[in-house]
Amino acid sequence: WYHGNLTRHAAEALLLSNGQDGSYLLRKSNEREDLYSLSVRGKDSVKHFHVEHTGTSFKFGFNEFSSLKELVMHFANQPLIGSETGTLIVLKHPYPWQVEEPSIYESVRVHTAMQTGRTESDLVPNAPSLGTKEGYLIKQGKIVKSWKTRWFTLHRYELKYFKDQTATEPIRALDLTECSAVQFDYSQERVNCFCLVFPLRTYYLCAKTGIEADEWIKILRWKLSQIRKQLEEHNATLSS
Repeated sequence: WYHGNLTRHAAEALLLSNGQDGSYLLRKSNEREDLYSLSVRGKDSVKHFHVEHTGTSFKFGFNEFSSLKELVMHFANQPLIGSETGTLIVLKHPYPWQVEEPSIYESVRVHTAMQTGRTESDLVPNAPSLGTKEGYLIKQGKIVKSWKTRWFTLHRYELKYFKDQTATEPIRALDLTECSAVQFDYSQERVNCFCLVFPLRTYYLCAKTGIEADEWIKILRWKLSQIRKQLEEHNATLSS
């Protein structure tokens, strides 16, 4: 649950998107070399507490601990107090550092569980991939090869597209576990295009800018790499 140089923004995104009440992680503070920040989720917000490393111990408020493990064990049994609101928060769920996240997720819009209307029970405890993105893309039709603007949302391993941003029901949901490749496409008479290759169909999409197309490709390729990695780990477990 020690995440090194994770930024404050990224810590909040991780805990709000994948954590639950009482999820926590430790990271280096951006303020001073001898400071760490303990980021803890309580309900729909994340609180950050300073932990000072004196060289021989770790100081948290009026308490002093010989190790970080001792600090966490101490506060797992009694509440922390949120400074500005007085909210009581208990350290319950360490957020594992082994969870990989895309290196570009700070430049990609991150949506929390609260904004998407999901409940705590929808969020699995082993913290699936955080990388999410949404935006308008121009999509080529399957039968009539005309191009129409559609609203796309990417969450976990599902890419959905809607008639527009206000639509509540998707036209289709694509399961990325069935996708074999994501790549730039130069076969269309349009710029900033890329395609997703599925067994029964290749989807051709175009973004407004090259930067936006590149972001979509990077995050989608990262998702595919995570899918392959999980499959390899699963196969290795079965063979062992």
